[in-house]
Amino acid sequence: MSLGGLLLTAAGCNLENEVDVVLPAYTPELVVECYLRAGEVPRLTVVESGTYLPSKADGTGQPVITLPTAAVPTLGLGINGITIQVPVDVTVRLTLPGGQSVPLQFAPGIDPLTRKVFTHIGTAPLAMQPGQRFGLDVRDTRGHHVTGSTGVPTFVPIDTVRYASNGVNGPEQRFNFVTRFTDPAGTADYYRLLLTNQRDLNDSEGDYLVSDQVFDGQSYTFPTTYRFTPGDTMTATLFHMEPDYYNFQQSVRGAISANGNPFAQPARIRSTVQGGLGVFTILVSDQRSVVLK
Repeated sequence: MSLGGLLLTAAGCNLENEVDVVLPAYTPELVVECYLRAGEVPRLTVVESGTYLPSKADGTGQPVITLPTAAVPTLGLGINGITIQVPVDVTVRLTLPGGQSVPLQFAPGIDPLTRKVFTHIGTAPLAMQPGQRFGLDVRDTRGHHVTGSTGVPTFVPIDTVRYASNGVNGPEQRFNFVTRFTDPAGTADYYRLLLTNQRDLNDSEGDYLVSDQVFDGQSYTFPTTYRFTPGDTMTATLFHMEPDYYNFQQSVRGAISANGNPFAQPARIRSTVQGGLGVFTILVSDQRSVVLK
């Protein structure tokens, strides 16, 4: 038989074969997200984790994912047409630097600015100084107990923001955007630079993580390509981060890159809390804006 005949024969075979894979049992965990800022009332979001893959189908061909489990007392919270189930049996306490324990009340809502859901909220803005530490205690009635501790980073200002044209006039004119700051000397420091455009504040124009291993005590510059148009309002937000939060952000990006990639190693989120999943940290940042013209 010729090679062409072999190929035709192979093409005519049905090589599809459905295989039922038995997934290991999954134990749900509490997932916590809490970012503290000086001068703001503390807020926290807590949900329960679920399996990554659907466990069954309902006959329509669409996957069915139940999150959280039916045994969990939940409240349906609607946002942008999606209902998010949040557990209602969770108590949250925040420990202040002086040792005072402050409860956060269960009062689910949506931040009107960020459009993010929160489940628990405090009653008064927080005061904080660099070097102080805050603690977190989250527990439910089913034996889950999440704890965390975080410190207040020092404030590192942005030195300058500037932009330059590509030298082309008319409709093809474009600008780049450059952010510059100076790193404190003699300490291990970690940063996140977030660039946003007033045209779409929910869409990042740049999101960079960097440590000061190669520029300790020196100035550092973040340039972009020439991709912005005249009239754009660009904002640079520089976060000075604790190592745990830096590692968390790195692991999130690794997980996103590995998701759906059959050649990538599985990536696990490096939480900053113990006893569950998620992040508890303090955000200290500087911000500069400029109109490109």
